[in-house]
Amino acid sequence: MKPLQVQSEDNHALVALGHASVQIVHDLKNQLNGLKLYATFLRRRMEKTERPDDELDTIKKLIAGLDRTAEDLSMISDYGSPVHIKPQPGVDLERVMAGVAANLNARLSSSPRATGALAGPIVIDAGTAPLIGEFDFTLLGEALQSITNGALRLMNGKAHNGALNVRLREESNGSSRQGLIELETIVELTHDIFHSFAGTEAIRMSLAARIIEAHGGTAECEAGKLRLQLPLSR
Repeated sequence: MKPLQVQSEDNHALVALGHASVQIVHDLKNQLNGLKLYATFLRRRMEKTERPDDELDTIKKLIAGLDRTAEDLSMISDYGSPVHIKPQPGVDLERVMAGVAANLNARLSSSPRATGALAGPIVIDAGTAPLIGEFDFTLLGEALQSITNGALRLMNGKAHNGALNVRLREESNGSSRQGLIELETIVELTHDIFHSFAGTEAIRMSLAARIIEAHGGTAECEAGKLRLQLPLSR
């Protein structure tokens, strides 16, 4: 019985650590907001006087950096908080993914390549079997969009100008049915981007993976692929 007690104590310690981390992140965000307030005040003062352009540019970059850091902290706070999903019956994974692709393709087509647009477009290869399950349509759509956007950035980092191929299929394992979503990034990852905090994009991907897992699914990295599984209705 002693090992069970130790495991219970470890779980309690992890929960306590999670709560403490969320509070620390919240406090850090408040400090960043204070710094941004002072930096914004300084920028306005500088704009009213004749200051060199490089000084104004520096303060603007400082404010942008504070905004990015605050966004990262918000995502870490979200990661440390429980994921509350509101599953709805009869949600089609292909429909959710099609909406994500349409949204991102529209954004890609409106961004000239010269501005450093992401690789694209997104091409969906779906099977004939419907992929119906009980999912939180909005929350799952946000997670899939974050993951798809991350896949595009991975491809863009390798100067790849081709399409992102997304494959949707059904997998059966005994009495259970799984919806499989594979995003072919062609990029060999050296770390698990779904469970990492190595930068803004990894934090966003880790948070999206938590939403997938809250639906009873999994998010994994394979050779040149991001592989998502979600349980389907029987």
